[in-house]
Amino acid sequence: MMKTIGITGGIGAGKSIVSKIIQSLGFPVFYSDIEAKKITNSHPDVKSGLKTLIGEEVFVNDELNRALLAQHIFSNPETKSAVNALIHPLVRKAFDDFAKQSNQPLVFNEAAILFETGSYTSFDATVLVTAPVELRIERVMKRDGVTRQQVLDRMKNQWSDEQKAPLADFLISNDEVRPLLMQVENLLQELLS
Repeated sequence: MMKTIGITGGIGAGKSIVSKIIQSLGFPVFYSDIEAKKITNSHPDVKSGLKTLIGEEVFVNDELNRALLAQHIFSNPETKSAVNALIHPLVRKAFDDFAKQSNQPLVFNEAAILFETGSYTSFDATVLVTAPVELRIERVMKRDGVTRQQVLDRMKNQWSDEQKAPLADFLISNDEVRPLLMQVENLLQELLS
């Protein structure tokens, strides 16, 4: 019987690296954030919903104005909830379709806000990727070319590892001390047993 596994972690923790390792070991991984971007740019109901919520200027030349959307989401919790309500059910359905097409015993879903949205309850197990806060800040500054303050602002919009850890079934530490591949291999063995 197939198991669905949610993978999450705070910004800069390394959930994408862990997901890529899992994928390289032959297991399918669905990337929720990539799917959400596709849906946001192409789904007519989402586009009209966003225009109603934020205004016509949320799309410029039929392309999503990400900066404007982010500004509205991060400054207004109601807008954030409304945007999530538009997009998340469609992302969830896309994952369900993805999982149905797999013949693997494990199918993974990488999602940034698995616990924050409550969607973690729909998986057979969840994996939380953690890393020390300072290391995460350094990684995101380097990766995105942003300031320390910009990273901290983004972190404020996510739950802390302390809030997420009690809800996670498995923890992987991406602290650049413990070997990542070994932790992922152990995780897969445990999930398959």
